[in-house]
Amino acid sequence: MAIPTLAVLISGGLDSAILLGDALRRRESVVPIYVRCGLRWEAVELDYLLRFLDAVRTPNLQTLVILEEPIAEVYGPHWSITGHNVPDAKSADAAVFLPGRNVLLLAKALLWCHLNRVPALALGSLLTNPFPDATPEFFQGFQKLLNQAMQGNVEVRLPFGGMKKVAVMALGRGMPLEHSFSCIAPINGLHCGQCNKCAERRQAFADARMVDPTPYSG
Repeated sequence: MAIPTLAVLISGGLDSAILLGDALRRRESVVPIYVRCGLRWEAVELDYLLRFLDAVRTPNLQTLVILEEPIAEVYGPHWSITGHNVPDAKSADAAVFLPGRNVLLLAKALLWCHLNRVPALALGSLLTNPFPDATPEFFQGFQKLLNQAMQGNVEVRLPFGGMKKVAVMALGRGMPLEHSFSCIAPINGLHCGQCNKCAERRQAFADARMVDPTPYSG
């Protein structure tokens, strides 16, 4: 198997799934990295991710790396841990903010890349991401800080950083997006159809004029 030239930080959501699929289309040798934090939807999310990886598998797709980053003792009674008061479809996007999310994801993933000689880590962050840990300045600063700590030179790449959701969805045409996962309150292994992220998912397919292949619970 080819030596990986790129790691993709993947949750299995639309953006990161399309990012990985697009890298494979461009024949890059890719290692997917999933960071498990103990959030209540992750077991279902990981099941979907494994199916997605099977569906897009090529010789250039490396084995999934799962890194453990438990956060329950820090988040305490946060909705992402307890499942109580999960932001619904009417909630503002700010309601789904997970404090320090990209700090947690990047720290271990960048260290793994450094130790395994993978030169770059890509994220599916979009132009429209509203959160403070998703700005170009944050990513540049964090890359510099981690490389200083490791005496490394791993590059953080944001291929979708100048794009809106509809343009990213266009890149995903023909990909098995039925195996992507975007829900924060899954029911019996299905998208709930009621939460903030399910509403965002429905809107993404509608705006891109694509058939939504997702079986929603409600």
